Amino acid sequence: MKLLHTKSVFVLFFLLTSIIITRAQTNEASGKVIITSLGKRTYVRINEKGELLINVPEKDARRWKSRGWVYYNDFNARGDGQTDDLNAIAAAHAFANQHGLSVKANEDATYYIGGKERTVIIQTDTDFGTAAFIIDDTEVQNRNAPVFMVSSTLQPFKIESISSLKKNQEKINIPLPAACLITVTDSNIKRYIRFGLNPTNGASQTDIFVVDKNGNVDMHAPIIWDFDQITEITALPIDETNLTITGGRFTTIANKAESKYNYYARNLAIRRSNVVVNRLEHRITGEGDHGAPYGGFINISDCSHVTVKNTILTGHKTYSTIGRADKPVSMGTYDISVNRALNVSFVNCSQTNDINDNTYWGIMGSNYSKNLLYDSCVFSRFDAHMGVANATIRNSTMGHMGINAIGSGTLIVENSTIRGRNLVNLRPDYGSTWQGEFIIRNCVFIPAGGSAISASLIGGAYSGLHDFGYTCYMPQRITIENLQINDSAHPEDYKGPAIFSNFNPDMKDATYQEKFPYVKTKEVILRNVTTSSGKDIRVSDNLFMFRDVKVDQKKNP
Repeated sequence: MKLLHTKSVFVLFFLLTSIIITRAQTNEASGKVIITSLGKRTYVRINEKGELLINVPEKDARRWKSRGWVYYNDFNARGDGQTDDLNAIAAAHAFANQHGLSVKANEDATYYIGGKERTVIIQTDTDFGTAAFIIDDTEVQNRNAPVFMVSSTLQPFKIESISSLKKNQEKINIPLPAACLITVTDSNIKRYIRFGLNPTNGASQTDIFVVDKNGNVDMHAPIIWDFDQITEITALPIDETNLTITGGRFTTIANKAESKYNYYARNLAIRRSNVVVNRLEHRITGEGDHGAPYGGFINISDCSHVTVKNTILTGHKTYSTIGRADKPVSMGTYDISVNRALNVSFVNCSQTNDINDNTYWGIMGSNYSKNLLYDSCVFSRFDAHMGVANATIRNSTMGHMGINAIGSGTLIVENSTIRGRNLVNLRPDYGSTWQGEFIIRNCVFIPAGGSAISASLIGGAYSGLHDFGYTCYMPQRITIENLQINDSAHPEDYKGPAIFSNFNPDMKDATYQEKFPYVKTKEVILRNVTTSSGKDIRVSDNLFMFRDVKVDQKKNP
């Protein structure tokens, strides 16, 4: 009798302590997860509240812990390409997160993921291997809920003791538990007041930077604004170890929603620093004559040091809608999105569709980011919307949408082939601004992919009549070395490639007054720039606008 009582007390204690509730760090859409260790069978269920109930008997838990990883079929994933396996996949990761185990997809399985609202939280190394994943977006409960989210176990916290910051400030005077990612906002100041077919009233001034535990700012990604007042500032401790995501053959069955700016976020969202994605593939099927745009299958935000390598992605079909100016506009839609992120690299990556096919939108978009890198990539576009601080493109080929950027710092393009309309296009909708310099070397420029256009190296437009929320700059210095311009396919009246396009055709003489003056380039250094047409390079069609630019040109003998 005494033995029976002891056993009963133990069972009661075990029941009370083995029920563990976990919740996604940054995404409530994943719902509550309850893990128990009861009975003799592993199962996954959904209760009446929509909570994910996971039961793992101790014998299974011991076996998996000893092995070091869990498989999806350990949680009854079918992998037959028809049964919706989302709950089983979410359960495998929830259990792995709790016990620090890796996760592996079953070799050659095909996992179907329907439109139900549940986000799989990844906090440990994951090997998708050769498995296929079908993500069906034809009927989705919540288009804003990621399918997978890579998140940190570390928790963000607010900082109360800092009331202001200065541009290029080297240190913040607070102790921190570890190196942290700092995000700061001043909602009283609006930047990036967009001009054109999709005008906006701007976005609150924001910045993101890394500090060590002593508060020293990483000056490779400096603070880019003065913050005389701060409305919000948070710190997220940075994970010290890498988390790796490997393999996986993903196919999105595209949504058939109305062609409006209702972005779909059915993706792999990365919200943790120090992440490596390797050998992933993403394809798209089912695109028709209409659909809503996508916010990036690989969506990187609020993190630092993320590398995507040996990965194949796909450009989305371009759909049009009526923009904010009540005129038709093509909607941006992306397979790569980088927002409020630092030190993000794409290495040896490509896309499945033709990078020169303009029926597909450019594959990448970014905002508020620093130190972006393409290395050995073949993509239709590099793009920085609301600013990038420092970007490098090397050993790469850019397709029909080329290089589009606004921002600051240094833009380096080297050992690359550019097939856009310009070598670099400074986005007019955000003021064609770059406060810093361009360095371009050992490149080939094929204007508009070989179409008959009058080539210009630096494109953009600026009227001086719109307030973008900041002073607009052209690169102070542009250095171009060893550039081959393949301009043999040109119109009859072609005068030769221009360094600058005609940024403002109305600025013909000194009578034109800019309400918001443009700070123009001071110096262009040209070394061994050659043309297929045999025509000499010239400054611009608008000689008045660029009359003060110093051009230092030399050709190799």
